[in-house]
Amino acid sequence: MKKKHHHKKKPSLTKRWSAKLHLWFGLSVGLIVFIVSLTGTMYVFMDEIQGALRKEAIWVKPETITQQPLAIEVLKEKISLEVNEKFPISTVEIPLDKNKSYEFVYLERDKKGWNYFQEIKIYKAVYVNQYTGEILGIYNEKYDLFPILKSIHWSLLLKADWGKYVVGIPVVLFIILLITGIVLWWPINKKARKSRLTFDWKNVKTWKRKNYDLHNILGFYASFIALIMSLSGIYFAYPWVKNVFNVALSGSVDLPKDKEIKSPDSLLAKNPSVYDLTALEIKKQYPESSSFRIPLNGKNKKGKELKNIPVTVYEKEGRHSHRSQVSFDKYSGKLLSNKAHKSLNNAEKYALANYDIHTGSYFGLFGKIIWFLAGLICTSLPVTGFLVWWGKQKKGKKKI
Repeated sequence: MKKKHHHKKKPSLTKRWSAKLHLWFGLSVGLIVFIVSLTGTMYVFMDEIQGALRKEAIWVKPETITQQPLAIEVLKEKISLEVNEKFPISTVEIPLDKNKSYEFVYLERDKKGWNYFQEIKIYKAVYVNQYTGEILGIYNEKYDLFPILKSIHWSLLLKADWGKYVVGIPVVLFIILLITGIVLWWPINKKARKSRLTFDWKNVKTWKRKNYDLHNILGFYASFIALIMSLSGIYFAYPWVKNVFNVALSGSVDLPKDKEIKSPDSLLAKNPSVYDLTALEIKKQYPESSSFRIPLNGKNKKGKELKNIPVTVYEKEGRHSHRSQVSFDKYSGKLLSNKAHKSLNNAEKYALANYDIHTGSYFGLFGKIIWFLAGLICTSLPVTGFLVWWGKQKKGKKKI
C-alpha cells in the first residue's frame, strides 16, 4: 500500500508578494527605521525627565511668592541684561500655577542653514522667579539631548523644511512593511494563530528560531500602535495626508483660516504694560488652563511681523492637543478675538492633537508607556528582521 504524500500548500499570491515587499523594503530602509524608532522612543518621556532634572529651576521657593509678580517687560529687560545675547527674547510661557517659574525663550533660525546646528542660531530657555526677578536656570536647548533627538527623529539633523521628506519616505515604506508583516503573520486557521501569539521555547534551542519569534510575535503586537505612530508622523511631512484627514473629519480639504486682525489702536502709543494686560485677561478667560505663551519679539515662526499679539493657551498640562488662541491689540492690549478649543471643528481639533497622538501623551501616562514599549519593539524589528534574512543566507550557502 502506497503512502499518501501530503504536499505543503503553496502560499497565496498575496503572501508571496507581501514576502517580497517586506524583504526589499526592510533591507532598504531598515537602518533609517532603526534610527527614527530609537530617537522617538527616547523622546517619549521628555517632559518627565526634564521636569526632574530642572526641578530647581521650574519651581520657585514658597517664601518668595508674593501677591503680584513683576511686570513682564521688567523681567524681560532684566534677563536681556544678565544673559547678554545679541538676539531678542522670543517668547515667555506663563504657568497658572503660582509655584512655577516663568520660562523665557530665545529662538532664532537661519533660513540658509542646511542642517540642525546651522539652522538654529540660538535656542535657550531661561527660567526666572517672577516675584523676585532671580534667574533660576539657563539651558542651552540647541545642544540639549531632547531637541537633538527630535531633530534626528524629524529630519536626521537636516534642515527641517526638506529633511522631513528624507525621513517621510522611509516611514511610508515602513507602513507598507507593517501591513505586509501582518499579512505574513496571519495564519490559515485558529490553531496556527494560537502558536503565533505566544512564545513557546521549551524545545527550541537555536537562536535563529528565537530571533524569528521575537520578530514575528513582538512585531504583530506592536504593529497596530506602530501604524498610528507612522500615520501621525507622515501627517506632519505630507500635505496630502493632512488633506485626507481634513476631508474625513470635516468634509473639507482646507482648515478654516484665521484672519490676522490688524491692531485698531495703531495710532496710540504702545502701553508699556501691554503684556501684563494680556496675561491678566488670559487668566480671567481661562482660569483652569495650565499655561499660556506670549510672543515678545513681534514676529511669528516664519519671521514675519505680527499685526497683533497672538497668545496660545494650553488648557491641559503636558498636552498640545487642547489649545486655544486669543489675540490682543499690540498697542493697547485690548482683546480682539478668542478662539476657544471647544469651538473648533473636528479637523482643527485633530490637527492640534496629532502631536500628542504621535508621542502617546494624548492618552496620558499609560499611553506614553505603551508608546515607549511599542517604540522599543519597532527599534528591534530592523535588527531581528536583518538577522532572519542573514540566517537564511548562511543556510543557503551551506547547502551549496
